[in-house]
Amino acid sequence: MEESMSFIREILGGPLPGGGGPSQYSPLSLAFLGDAVYSLVIRTRVLAEGNRQAAKLHRDASGIVNAGAQAAAGRAIQSLLTEEEAAVYRRGRNANPEHRAKHATDEDYREATALEALLGWLFLQGEEERLLFLVEEGLKLTGKG
Repeated sequence: MEESMSFIREILGGPLPGGGGPSQYSPLSLAFLGDAVYSLVIRTRVLAEGNRQAAKLHRDASGIVNAGAQAAAGRAIQSLLTEEEAAVYRRGRNANPEHRAKHATDEDYREATALEALLGWLFLQGEEERLLFLVEEGLKLTGKG
C-alpha cells in the first residue's frame, strides 16, 4: 500500500503550490485531503480481505469510514502522537467547519476532522509509513482491525 501512496505523490510532480509546506494549509484543507487518504487506505484494506460484491465492500468500508469510528480511532491514538502531531490534531479539532455530519455528534465530527487533518498533514509531509502505522493502531485499538 505504501507504494500506492508514493505513486500518488509522484502524480503531483513535486511539492504542492505555495512552497510553505503542510503547515501553510488550514486544518480544514488538511482534513479535506486526509479524508481522501483515510478512505483510500480503508478501501484498500477492505478489498485486500477478499473480492466480493461492490455493495458489500462499501458496507464494510462505511463501518470504518464514518465520523463515529474515525473519532474513536483518533481518541485511541492520542498517546502515540508526537508533540508536533498532537498540535496538528488539536488544530483540526478546534477548526470550525461549516458542515455538520448527519449521523454524528458535533464532538465526534470534530474528532474525526482532527484525525483527517493529521492524516492529511502526514501525507503532505511524506510520512506515509507513520500515517499507515497510526491508522492501523487506531483500528486495532478500537476493535476494527
